[in-house]
Amino acid sequence: MKPVALSSAAPREETDRRPLPPGWRSYTSPEGQRYYVNSSSKETTWRRPSSSAEAPQRPLAPQNSSPYANGSHSQPTETANVNLRKATLYKQPPGSVSPAKRQIKEVKETKITINCVTFPLPGEGPEQQLLKPNEWSYCDYFWTDKKDPQGTTSVAGFEVLLQKQLKGKQMQKEMAEFIHERIKIEEEYAKNLSKLSLSPLAAQEEGTLREAWTQLKKSLHDEAEVHLKFSNKLHSEVEKPLLTFRGDNFKKDLKKYDHHIADLRKQLASRYASVEKARKALADRQKDLEVKTQQLEIKLSNKTEEDIKKARRKSTQAGDDLMRCVDLYNQTQSKWFEEMVTTSMELEKLEVERIEWIQQHLRQYTTLRHETDMFNQSTVEAVDQLLQNVDPGKDRELWVKENNTGEVRPVDMDI
Repeated sequence: MKPVALSSAAPREETDRRPLPPGWRSYTSPEGQRYYVNSSSKETTWRRPSSSAEAPQRPLAPQNSSPYANGSHSQPTETANVNLRKATLYKQPPGSVSPAKRQIKEVKETKITINCVTFPLPGEGPEQQLLKPNEWSYCDYFWTDKKDPQGTTSVAGFEVLLQKQLKGKQMQKEMAEFIHERIKIEEEYAKNLSKLSLSPLAAQEEGTLREAWTQLKKSLHDEAEVHLKFSNKLHSEVEKPLLTFRGDNFKKDLKKYDHHIADLRKQLASRYASVEKARKALADRQKDLEVKTQQLEIKLSNKTEEDIKKARRKSTQAGDDLMRCVDLYNQTQSKWFEEMVTTSMELEKLEVERIEWIQQHLRQYTTLRHETDMFNQSTVEAVDQLLQNVDPGKDRELWVKENNTGEVRPVDMDI
């Protein structure tokens, strides 16, 4: 399933096309609800006003037009974009006369917060476009956290990318160790070949076969030299580059990336905690305002209108605090998002460089190996030539000439 974009629910259509009374304007809340604001009196209401209003509209505090003064969770501006986390919010419409006449609106949840990061719910809003389509880029696939193998704690997506880098560093080190073992084998092999080439075995062979046998022993010495050169080149052209590519500073750089992104996540968690605290404070203020309003309306208390205004001001302030906290949270999340994209793409670049570096030097390994085979072949070419010249008849001739004891054959004795 492809990720979905962060977006609010679609606004509700305005079905009543009649013109609004002078001074009134309509807006849509982040949850898609239509509400109305009087630009002169700063009144706000969920009900569509008419020239002969059916019910008086409850004004907000003169110094602030925040909708939270009447228990509402929507912001009376055209650019309102504050989305609350609660799955189901019941709106108290501003301007209502009594609780019995309040309109209850249920708002569908479109987003969810996981580990202090806000995500859209599946199927809510348009499909999200990838930052780097068709590239399987790091910056598109590591936003959520994942459970560790024990399932007890969560590992941040960025931490997974860092672990990939550290694993790559370890694999590179192990490849260098592998090449080192190959070098040791080559050196030992060269040593044994050189030792074998000095063996006195079959040194008494003679003739043309002696020449071929002597050359074969010499070829072992030449081959030993080839393998010794091969091991030296393996060390300088393969093992050493693998060991020295990205030294200790590389891990230090990774730690800097880790601390930077971790600090941003901590800031995001702090901002989220502030939002939750402000949300609770707003709920408490709204509840207090509602209780006092109900007591006044049914005359169960001696509360005065001044008490109501005071509670309304506190509700307004709590609403403003919540909007401010949400705004700071969104700013911090945007900063984290930007740094995640930038840093993850840098890690992606580093991984490409690592793989290409290893590829280059493993190709050098195969090139050296092919050269070794060719040189080894050249060491036995002389042996092949001499073996072709081996002639049993010639060997017999040479041996006879050197070892004969006389050509006179014996004859019969006379009586």
